[in-house]
Amino acid sequence: MTRNVALPALLIVSLAILRGQTADNVLVVINQASPLSRSIGEYYVARRHIPAANVCAIDASVEEEISRDEYDQRIAARIAQFLRAGRLQEKILYIVTTSGVPLKIRGHGGLAGDAAAVDSELALLYSDMHGRPHSLAAGISNPFFGKIRLPFRHPDFPIYLVTRLAGYDLADIKAVIDRALLARNRGKFVIDVQRGGDAVGDRWLREAAQAIPRDRVVLDDSPGVLYNQTDVIAYASWGSNDANRKQRHLGFHWLPGAIMTEYVSTNARTFLRPPDKWTLGAPFGGSGQSLTADYIHDGASGASGHVYEPFLAFTPRPNVLLPAYYSGRNLAESYYLAIPLLSWMNVVVGDPLCTLGPPSR
Repeated sequence: MTRNVALPALLIVSLAILRGQTADNVLVVINQASPLSRSIGEYYVARRHIPAANVCAIDASVEEEISRDEYDQRIAARIAQFLRAGRLQEKILYIVTTSGVPLKIRGHGGLAGDAAAVDSELALLYSDMHGRPHSLAAGISNPFFGKIRLPFRHPDFPIYLVTRLAGYDLADIKAVIDRALLARNRGKFVIDVQRGGDAVGDRWLREAAQAIPRDRVVLDDSPGVLYNQTDVIAYASWGSNDANRKQRHLGFHWLPGAIMTEYVSTNARTFLRPPDKWTLGAPFGGSGQSLTADYIHDGASGASGHVYEPFLAFTPRPNVLLPAYYSGRNLAESYYLAIPLLSWMNVVVGDPLCTLGPPSR
């Protein structure tokens, strides 16, 4: 695949699609039991001018992991009730959860299991409210996956796009919100291939590089790891699954609006802060893998991760995510265009309305 072939397929997006949506289309979910959740909600609503009628309060556990029954009764049912009462089912396109809202639903793992991320389950609330509840056995195909030429709207796509305002503390999360408002289409798309790793994953990374203008890309196709990059607007890699990655922090200078993704099984397993001396490979939160929240703390404005093992095929596809974001799609749409399954392990962190705007020509 050459650059000249890939560019028209991925980057020609109509202005109607790029105009995107507004604060009126965002529902903010806060957990009354969590002071942090309430504070995040208040700050985001004020900064993005979210209508007061679009703020849904739930009363749930403050634990990151909850049972399926608690999810059904205290989260999904409450949000559905709120949407119906306000006649917001069609108007709302994006749901924003906040730290303090439970993160993951315990259950059986694997392709036939019922464990999942809370946010990925909430993505199916629209279709659940308009028909039968979805099956819990394994993931559900994302109807928006790969639909790069189509605007996201209801009822064409019977899902909500769910993102989470999360980080190690309120300061981290406020910074995410503030940076999203300053995003501009500039900077480098940094792509780090694990040479000698999984051929399919490496191919997606190389295709992402091919689909963005050459002068905007830093591509490392060597066995080494990229550290200390400047003016980074997007990053994709194998994270701690790259055997040569030794440092917890990459030392990047992230621009406002910067996003990241990596092929890591449990990088969103927790948003609790590890000790400052914690290093990759040492157990924390049940794993020694890299942490999504580290990228947020270090300056990224958007990030993806997984609460349990997602398998490589169901991680965000960088060859869709990065070109979509470059073209001017907002953060939520860019990530969900790239995620194959819902009712699965995926978490998207950031302001759904964050956008770089279309590239200048």
